[in-house]
Amino acid sequence: MYTTILTSLENNILTITINRPDKLNALNKAVFTELNAVLDDVYFNSAIKSVIITGSGSKAFVAGADIAEFVGLSVEQGVALAQAGQDTFFRIENCPKPIVACVNGFALGGGCELAMSCHFRIASDTAKFGQPEVNLGLLPGYGGTQRLTHLIGKGRAIELLISGALIDANTALSYGLVNYVVPQEELLAKATNILQVINTKAPIAVAACITAANAALDEQRDGFALEIEAFGSCFATDDMKEGTSAFLEKRKAVFSGK
Repeated sequence: MYTTILTSLENNILTITINRPDKLNALNKAVFTELNAVLDDVYFNSAIKSVIITGSGSKAFVAGADIAEFVGLSVEQGVALAQAGQDTFFRIENCPKPIVACVNGFALGGGCELAMSCHFRIASDTAKFGQPEVNLGLLPGYGGTQRLTHLIGKGRAIELLISGALIDANTALSYGLVNYVVPQEELLAKATNILQVINTKAPIAVAACITAANAALDEQRDGFALEIEAFGSCFATDDMKEGTSAFLEKRKAVFSGK
């Protein structure tokens, strides 16, 4: 079905693998087109409860954008390219279902931006992160300047952005860029174990948590007000009734997503 990505659905967890190993899984127009197509499925397929995004092979998660597609672009075309990339990554960030990046190698440029758009990140001990766009006379265009600053703080973010330096997985962990560092062979299992737990929770409440947390970093939204509204809305759900009943009856809740 796809030519640049692989998909696999198991136990309600969809694994999306960027599959251009000869190009270190670099992002090109085809990858973005297919990623948007699979995101449509993620949003609307009830069989999918959560998602893992990773890269094929052991060298790279995504080593960046496909720079060959940048050559000869006009200002207007550059703006359109950045807008399209940001639109895709906003879809990931705002997805009501958890999306976890399993960073299995180089996450550079657009690859680091892709990882940062996910709800959280798990890295192999071989992973490396960076925004080296300044080496090309550019800056990150797919949201990297904003998300990196939010995740690791302004001082560290600016240093990485203007030096183009790379950091290893353990440094990324100490900066708060990733949640866990595990051996390469344990990467997908770690993510799967976490998502299996999340998949037992109330889907409407999970989605509301994601929306409210995203609002904390959006100056155009009142996160506190959004939280109040979402909290109140949950009282109309079957899941809230089931969750509170199960708690009082000392049994495990079985949520329907309604």
